[in-house]
Amino acid sequence: MPTEELTESPNLGALYLKAAGTAPLRRAGRDAGLPDTEYVRSGITVDRDHLAEYNRLCGFGTRDELPITYPHITSFPLAVRLMTDRDFPFPLVGLVHVANRITRYHHVLVTDPMTQRVRLANPRRHPKGRQFDVITETSVGDRLVWTETSTYLRRSGSDESAPRPEGVSEVAAGTPTATWRLPANLGRRYAAVSGDRNPIHLSPLTAKAFGFPRTIAHGMWSKARCLATFEGRLPEACSVEVEFAKPVLLPSRVDFTERPGGSGKLFALHSASGKPHLKGRWSSEPE
Repeated sequence: MPTEELTESPNLGALYLKAAGTAPLRRAGRDAGLPDTEYVRSGITVDRDHLAEYNRLCGFGTRDELPITYPHITSFPLAVRLMTDRDFPFPLVGLVHVANRITRYHHVLVTDPMTQRVRLANPRRHPKGRQFDVITETSVGDRLVWTETSTYLRRSGSDESAPRPEGVSEVAAGTPTATWRLPANLGRRYAAVSGDRNPIHLSPLTAKAFGFPRTIAHGMWSKARCLATFEGRLPEACSVEVEFAKPVLLPSRVDFTERPGGSGKLFALHSASGKPHLKGRWSSEPE
């Protein structure tokens, strides 16, 4: 696998412009392969002001340890770089983030310099198109501390013969643990913190251009907000898996529900009418 070391974080603004300009050229078929490049960036440090804004927006408190979802923020530009490279087969805009699994082996302190490695893997058929994974490994020194698998779907017609992914157990709507009212500007605020400026999150006009009645919340904000409710209860070594279902339209009200499940918890987000937005589970047994 070719490995390329980056000395600074890729410029997301430039990458999004590149994605828009090259989208018409990416016409991959069902058997399209993925580039095997791995990007590596070392010496990643955390800006405390940025972390504080992320914590406020997602509901985390101030601690010496990074929130379990925060390394996703620092690795995201590497992932976008991979998905805008010339040999990546799909347009970036239009990819659907359908699932995310994070495994934490050790706490990462705000003072720890990180090394992150990002690659693409596991292209496969899906009943609605093609799926693939973005794999991230985060190390502090020589110790692996955190991994992530983000699964994306490229819709390209139905394929009923494709295997259906195994799902996270359902948590039924009703009797929520908490109810959150989400403001209309949540997508813009999280985009500013995360760098994920997909137009479906930024304004009603750009969201409507992609088929949504109004802006939608980021899936990784939803995951982070759910996990903030478990702050202080998540063990140091744990795995957290979520699947994203119906998009969260903004503004809206969502219901959060948690239930016991195995060595951890099952949890879910539903709309006020009971439609599922997210289902997840965390376990004290890292996968």
